[in-house]
Amino acid sequence: MASITIHSSSTVVPSHPTPTGAFSFSECDQYRAWTHLPSVYVYKSPAAEVVAVESLKTSLSQILVPYYPLAGRLHWLPGGRLELDCCAAGALFVEASTDAKLEDYGDFAPSDAVRELVPSVDYNSSIEELPLLLFQVTRFSCGGVVIGVATCHTVVDGASAVTFINSWASMARGEKTVETILQPLHDRKFLMPEKPLRPPRFDHVEFTKPPPLILGTSNPEEANQETTSALLKLTKEQIEKLKKRANSNVTNKTMGVGDEVQPRPYSRFEAITGHMWVCACKARNTGESRQPTIVRTPIDVRRRMKPPIPENFSGNSSFVVLTPECEFGELMSQPLSYAAGKVREGTWKMTGEYVQSVVDYLAGQDNINWLRTSFHSKVPVQASFWGNPNLSIGSWMSFPFYEADFGWGRPSYFGPATLNIDGKSYIMVGPSDDGSLIVAIRLQTRHMDDFKKYFYEDI
Repeated sequence: MASITIHSSSTVVPSHPTPTGAFSFSECDQYRAWTHLPSVYVYKSPAAEVVAVESLKTSLSQILVPYYPLAGRLHWLPGGRLELDCCAAGALFVEASTDAKLEDYGDFAPSDAVRELVPSVDYNSSIEELPLLLFQVTRFSCGGVVIGVATCHTVVDGASAVTFINSWASMARGEKTVETILQPLHDRKFLMPEKPLRPPRFDHVEFTKPPPLILGTSNPEEANQETTSALLKLTKEQIEKLKKRANSNVTNKTMGVGDEVQPRPYSRFEAITGHMWVCACKARNTGESRQPTIVRTPIDVRRRMKPPIPENFSGNSSFVVLTPECEFGELMSQPLSYAAGKVREGTWKMTGEYVQSVVDYLAGQDNINWLRTSFHSKVPVQASFWGNPNLSIGSWMSFPFYEADFGWGRPSYFGPATLNIDGKSYIMVGPSDDGSLIVAIRLQTRHMDDFKKYFYEDI
């Protein structure tokens, strides 16, 4: 891959004075990785004169006024918790170029080469020195442009980050102003523990260790296996075929509801996640049919709370749920409705009452470091290894990534720059308005070809 030349690196601060002082995070923020999620927006051949970097920096400076927490810095509190110092220290903005063409990067599947299109973060530095928001604009020899974005997961989740980027883009192209964008709501009161602190009302198995391999290597050895990532496209027709298969021969009992309830059909997410789970079991099959396995997935709880959390909420609002533990043999021998039903069992329990119990559980932890995972950074974490024989699957199907038009048109692709852990995956909306989806996944290299074969088999 051609080298990347850095032309300038500067700090962009809010264009006007912003609130200062300490800002408290919710428990939902606290257990997220404090590292940065790297992603790329790819733009094919915009006119060179249209990519006005100074305009991007000016509009970024302006939007950091309402989004002032993103211009702050973190610092540690006792128990591994974090606090935000709203100090207007700013975001990092890098200008770069490369002799490469966009086509040299193929489909932009997460890789070390794609990661270089996003500013690197020196995690050996003090956390108080690390910007929470970093951008890199890289011009390609073919005329294409990539905007690499790194956002600190403690401060924003996927939905909040996309809203920020799209608002910034609308200002950069002159369509909106600071006054007319959707104003972010920074108050974390919606996901704070009750006072006095109550004990959890549920058994929060989502924070227990995942099942290890029965046969073969230990978790540390599995974590060091060679891995590779891939982007797998699903057409609208293939998705409908999976949904039809998942909803065949389904009864109320298999959907976990009573006879008097009319259950809704399995969704795209339930069908695709169930299918991926089955395919991973087949690809990883060790010959031990009783090998236990689970799927871990984050669920956005904005609409599950009573009353719902406002849509302009700017913090983290997703909590992890687990499917019931299953065995390789039963997943591989049962129809797809079985796996889809297990996915539903995990996600449907995340009610507002359950969310509050999770918050209280987290607030009761003396130290929260052991809960933090990082699927997008090589920074060591204390949390459990979530690779083989398990999966972690996130849904990015509802995020409007392709509204990020900075004045030179919609991106031709958006996706993660890094998937650092075996078994990590995102189901993403594709760039075309044709109902297609893209699955970004990282697996051990020895399993990937078999996974692809089973993934597309019979669809």
